[in-house]
Amino acid sequence: MRGALRVFCLTVLSGVLMLPVLRWIGLRAFSMATQTYSSGTHSAAFVTCPNDTVAKELARGIVEKKLAACVNIIPQITSVYEWQGKLEEDTEVLLMIKTRSSKVPALAEYVRSNHPYEVAEVISLPIDQGNPPYLRWIGDAVPE
Repeated sequence: MRGALRVFCLTVLSGVLMLPVLRWIGLRAFSMATQTYSSGTHSAAFVTCPNDTVAKELARGIVEKKLAACVNIIPQITSVYEWQGKLEEDTEVLLMIKTRSSKVPALAEYVRSNHPYEVAEVISLPIDQGNPPYLRWIGDAVPE
């Protein structure tokens, strides 16, 4: 009888101690499942730069002007393209920019005004889905 009572008490105590952990897990899962996101509200934009100096200057300006929440600088990409009738191959730096889709025109204008290339690459792709808290952060960091 004592053994059964001991097992019962340990089971109840374990359940009580686990309740806060289980509650936290449940709330976290509910929060992640119920957050909604409208596909295409945010975009990932891409800009190539001739070197790290230009890339960092553009990235800082883009974030300071609230045209994007974050700019990743990806070094040492190789670009192969045709320019003025000749096949070219250059080492460049890629900017991966996370922003609101509504800010892409202003972002493109900023890049055109501050980029050394005659024809600066600015392309964007809508973000279909992602981590809801991260997408909310982009929206909070980049005002309408």
